[in-house]
Amino acid sequence: HAADTMLSAGLIYQAFIRSKTWRQTMITLFGWGPMFDCPSPSPYVMKSDIQLQMLGVDFDRAIADLDAVPKHKAPYVMDGDLLVEDSNFIRAHFERKLGKSLNDGLSDDHRAASWAFERMAEDHINSVLAMERWLKDENFFEGPMLFFNDVPPLARDAIVKEIRDGMAQTFYARGLGRHSEDERMQLVALDLEAIAIQLGSKPYLFGDAPSVADASVSAALISAGTEYFDTPLTGLVRGHGNLVDYMDRIQDRYFAKNLWPVAELV
Repeated sequence: HAADTMLSAGLIYQAFIRSKTWRQTMITLFGWGPMFDCPSPSPYVMKSDIQLQMLGVDFDRAIADLDAVPKHKAPYVMDGDLLVEDSNFIRAHFERKLGKSLNDGLSDDHRAASWAFERMAEDHINSVLAMERWLKDENFFEGPMLFFNDVPPLARDAIVKEIRDGMAQTFYARGLGRHSEDERMQLVALDLEAIAIQLGSKPYLFGDAPSVADASVSAALISAGTEYFDTPLTGLVRGHGNLVDYMDRIQDRYFAKNLWPVAELV
């Protein structure tokens, strides 16, 4: 995930965190806690946090060090001595280990739709979200720039420019960066309408109980709907009353208390 990979350049409080110890359990989720008025600055960290809770895993949380893992991104999990990277593989690992699936109880049609909603949220909504945060100056300097506070001042500007230019090139190569912001918002509006229609008046996407796609989709919505940034995404998400209620419902269920070792990263 492009935005998460970029965090490796310099994490706020990284020096502080490295000087501290945290309560070790056999299973630890590495990522980041509350930031930008969200439970995490990363929708993928939120997703894994929710899915581990759905699976009933007893786990600790710790601040990620992206230079310490091969893929240089978060979330990642240490299960004893075993490193598991990427939110999808974290889920798969614990489903195998526990002998149960977050698809349990879903019909085949719902399982297929669930995966499609996950991919739409992660591959499209989150990509537009990353562009809004990282490539718009007014948002970048109010948000992601904070990740570079620990970078030596003389090197900071060059590193920031290299990373932002690389992101812009990546999104251009994918095609998303060739659209105007208005065109990107038109496409995201279709994503959000589809989610709102699927949700309807139900508590969760596929019924009365949360299931696997609720983790990915709600994390994308919470990230896109935060009022911390100046972006049309906020109004598009919050224009659907049922999506606002849904985000609140998810946060009340899974993020009522901050269990990260730092109270607030910003």
